[in-house]
Amino acid sequence: MAEYRNPQLEPGNERRFLLIFLVMFVIMLAFQPLLKKFMPQPPAQPQQAQSTPQQPAPTAAAAPAAVAPTRAPAPTVTKQAASEAETVIENDLYRITFTNRGAQVKSWLLKKWDNETGQPQDLVNAKAAAQYGYPLSLWTYDESLRSRLSSALYVTVQEGKLTAPATITFEYADQDLVVRKTFGFDHSYVVNVETAVTYKGSSVAAFPAWPSGFGDQTTPAFYAAGLVDYQYNKNIQRVPARCGFSLFSKCAQVVGGATVPGPFHWAGPTDQYFAAVFIPDDPAAATMVTLHSLMPVPRDPEKADSKETINVNVLGAAVGNLHGPTSERVFVGPKELEVLEKISVPGVSGADNDLNGLIDFGWWGIIAKPLFLWLKWTYRHVVANWGWAIVFQTFVITIALLPLRITQMKSMLKMQRVAPQIKAIQEKYKKYSLRDPRKAAMNEEIGALYKKEGVNPAGGCLPMLIQLPFLIAYYRMLGAALDLRHAHWLWIHDLSAAEPFPFVLPVLMVVSMLLVQKMTPQAGMDPAQQRMMTVMMPLFMGFIFFRLPAGLNLYYAESNLISIAQQSVMNRTKLGREMRELMEKRARKKEK
Repeated sequence: MAEYRNPQLEPGNERRFLLIFLVMFVIMLAFQPLLKKFMPQPPAQPQQAQSTPQQPAPTAAAAPAAVAPTRAPAPTVTKQAASEAETVIENDLYRITFTNRGAQVKSWLLKKWDNETGQPQDLVNAKAAAQYGYPLSLWTYDESLRSRLSSALYVTVQEGKLTAPATITFEYADQDLVVRKTFGFDHSYVVNVETAVTYKGSSVAAFPAWPSGFGDQTTPAFYAAGLVDYQYNKNIQRVPARCGFSLFSKCAQVVGGATVPGPFHWAGPTDQYFAAVFIPDDPAAATMVTLHSLMPVPRDPEKADSKETINVNVLGAAVGNLHGPTSERVFVGPKELEVLEKISVPGVSGADNDLNGLIDFGWWGIIAKPLFLWLKWTYRHVVANWGWAIVFQTFVITIALLPLRITQMKSMLKMQRVAPQIKAIQEKYKKYSLRDPRKAAMNEEIGALYKKEGVNPAGGCLPMLIQLPFLIAYYRMLGAALDLRHAHWLWIHDLSAAEPFPFVLPVLMVVSMLLVQKMTPQAGMDPAQQRMMTVMMPLFMGFIFFRLPAGLNLYYAESNLISIAQQSVMNRTKLGREMRELMEKRARKKEK
């Protein structure tokens, strides 16, 4: 969808307004003589005869008849609170604290989700909100009006503590500004929002906003996971703060103050685990303004006294009706699949009529989502611990892939058997260059040999390629599944985060991979090359996995341990002994 700037500031508007005022001024000057000539004049004061003695005017006399009575201006109805007050609304899921200063949210606690200290997670980013605006404030194109809307003291009769279902209405009025904000609460994470702003007699586009990220963003990495997402029918756009390397698509990034026209079924800011998305009652009339600010935070949050900071991207969005009052719902809560599937989004064509599109399983979602649903079923019905659920699932997957490992070993053995013949064919055509047409005959001979011996050149690699999607899908699942956030297992405190020192799982993964590489015969590979790969590949994988989620390292390390047991058994079979003998014979020939 295209972006455009503030429609109230289109080029040429200023010149048009200046011309209108100039014409009006000229007309008023031209009509002044006519007004004096034709408008009725005030009556003349009657003169008394000179012979009549003058009497002193009474001290309490009425005003002279020549002075016309003045009409007092109509009183302006004002609604302004005398002081700041708070209103708390809660249900089983959240506890929201409103302030009547700006009729906005100061705290949005989620009762079922904890922060790093074990307390209920507050979705209001206090530091960012103090600078860039609190949730459910009103965003307007006029910055001075925006400031007035956020600082005014609204009147509400619902003060103190309320329990959902409930409705809160905030009102404010002065000589030129009238504002009404109504919020409705039920037993879900969804809040009904209705807003209307009139300024100097005209309706103003004022959008309910979530302007300042989320309270779980405590490190630069969590800020980097922020996005602005929106969906219309089956088209979902996920816009990052900054575009990184994008190989297959053109990346657009969030621009502060940019207007994105609808229609939208839902739109708003998200991060790795939480979201605040607006669901317009009328998708066709919806408009979104994207918000993007920079804020310095400590580079290492664990070092509170450190003065080293880094600028992070604080994302937000405001969604509403550009041409009048806004009526919509806003979902503020966890990106949990079961929760999102219960939020109705009517009118969606070609996609689910709910919010499950907020969870991004990536390209491998076709594998990652079923893996997660299976893992959650295991957690609920087999073992009530996410770590042991991963152990159980990994065991089943690795055992299920055992036939592929056997196929891989058979393919390697056949490749070892025909290796001398292939080398002889290559030697015969070695004198020809790659561009020589006779080189094609070599490939034909090798292909005929493969066919005769029943060798599939890709047979050794195919099982490894089949395992790769499971590894990537596990990585995507651990990054998207909120259920694994802060999930404990033995010494691990968070399976969705990197394991801290002493890095037991990454080390175990590297050591187990070294053993797997050493025990697995490599078809067609020189022994010296095999020894190098046996060391280099595990070290390279260890470097990559060092800071990846602990749950992923658990999956990979356990897969390797099971593979070691499988390979140990297969090496003792007739097939395994034959392959070992071929490789040892080849090694002895190399040494001579």
